[in-house]
Amino acid sequence: MNPPGRPTSYRPDHCDLAREHCLLGATNDELAEVFEVSPRTIDNWIAHHPDFAAAVRGGRRRADAKVAASLYARAVGFRHKVERTFLCRGEPKSFSVTVAYPPDTQACIFWLRNRRRADWRDRPAEADAQSEDEFALLDTASESVRLDNGD
Repeated sequence: MNPPGRPTSYRPDHCDLAREHCLLGATNDELAEVFEVSPRTIDNWIAHHPDFAAAVRGGRRRADAKVAASLYARAVGFRHKVERTFLCRGEPKSFSVTVAYPPDTQACIFWLRNRRRADWRDRPAEADAQSEDEFALLDTASESVRLDNGD
């Protein structure tokens, strides 16, 4: 007996296509467009087809790792070898140049704020507690001055 409802349009060969699109950063909504199904269908495929779920997770994990590695390289600086060709007296000449990219401050801040939240927040936790103590002291002082003035 067949299960109730519409037959699934899922095919095992969807896994490779899903992995490739996830390597490019595809979301479930974008996968739904690729397969011409609803986003809910993609959610169901992920939930009910372990091979599809593994392909999606694997593609996303690799893409995230590549982005993290690139962000890290920007944060600490890196060197890149570049091949250049130019004309010298009408003849093409090739040479290699190593280009140095210095550390990028924004990448450093982004990395540290996400990896070391307690130490690199805009306002560290100690500052929040200290501010609350200072406000309490100011309120107390204000109240005592008000009472001394007979208000």
